[in-house]
Amino acid sequence: MKEGEREEEMMLVHRRQQQTEGSGEVGAKQQNLTYLYLLIYIALSSGQIFFNKWVLSSKQINFPYPLGLTLLHMLFSSILCFIVTKVLKLVKVEEGMTPEIYASSVFPIGAMFAMTLWLGNTAYLYISVAFAQMLKAIMPVAVLLLGAAAGLEVLSCRMFMIMSLISFGVLVASYGEINISWVGVVYQMGGVVGEALRLIFMEILVKRKGLKLNPITLMYYVSPCSAICLFIPWIFLEKPKMDSAGTLTFHPLILSLNSLCTFALNVSVFVVISHTSAVTIRVAGVVKDWVVVLLSAVLFADSTLTTINLLGYGIAISGVVAYNNHKLKKEASGGRREGFVGGGDEEGTPGGGNSSATFSSDNNR
Repeated sequence: MKEGEREEEMMLVHRRQQQTEGSGEVGAKQQNLTYLYLLIYIALSSGQIFFNKWVLSSKQINFPYPLGLTLLHMLFSSILCFIVTKVLKLVKVEEGMTPEIYASSVFPIGAMFAMTLWLGNTAYLYISVAFAQMLKAIMPVAVLLLGAAAGLEVLSCRMFMIMSLISFGVLVASYGEINISWVGVVYQMGGVVGEALRLIFMEILVKRKGLKLNPITLMYYVSPCSAICLFIPWIFLEKPKMDSAGTLTFHPLILSLNSLCTFALNVSVFVVISHTSAVTIRVAGVVKDWVVVLLSAVLFADSTLTTINLLGYGIAISGVVAYNNHKLKKEASGGRREGFVGGGDEEGTPGGGNSSATFSSDNNR
């Protein structure tokens, strides 16, 4: 009996070792997959910014129409979202959307998203990618001030210090800019305000309406609204220019690929949110911001970085990191996972709001 018990015990030990090794292999594979998702997200997010800049500024493409490009993105996204959710049914459209919620929350989100993309893309015609990214570091300040006005954020001494640090960093970075265009700065700041307002409406959609949407579903609802909001100004502002230009050089393959990358970016946001934590996404957002700033100096002739530029941006990013840490502590105490702030994006999704109701506006960055 003792020998039998000993053999049984050894078998149990052996089985536990196998289970431990198996779980270790699964954990390693999962970790590698997470890194892969983050790399894809950073690559798509950075690549989309460079792709947009190239399409709008390149003499070979000759398509200096930010409204038209953004409108194309939204039309393309609307079609693909419909195919993914309604035809292929790869993503389920959550129930609970009513005409009242659509009109009071979703349409304003679409309008602000359109404003963000339009003004952000237009800024590329006047300022460099690196400088535009530096200016977007001011995003938490806009989100906090507008959120406080809407009753969604609480001003405190700590937050005032963080906002002051970010603002000082952006001012230093602007002072170090060699070829500054105030027209481009105004366009970029307008895009920042539009993004902040979009996030406020998204927070209202989640907090007050109680509706939680994943990025693909949200794009399904928002893209048509954004397309309508972009189509109206396009008719009056850019269509006459296109008509007067005569023969318009149109590259359907390049523009379709550009639009597809925009959709792929939002899918990557969906995947990253599903497989990582809020901390990981925040870190990825900050890494992406630095990748964009440093790579743009290599890829584009109009992006010249100075020591003062980098010093100011470093100060601003340290403020952004402090802001993210503050939000994380609030989320931990409140038991809820929110969106994040990179140097302006999410990166898509700055300023709070449940992460299930966020999508990236990096396609203007």
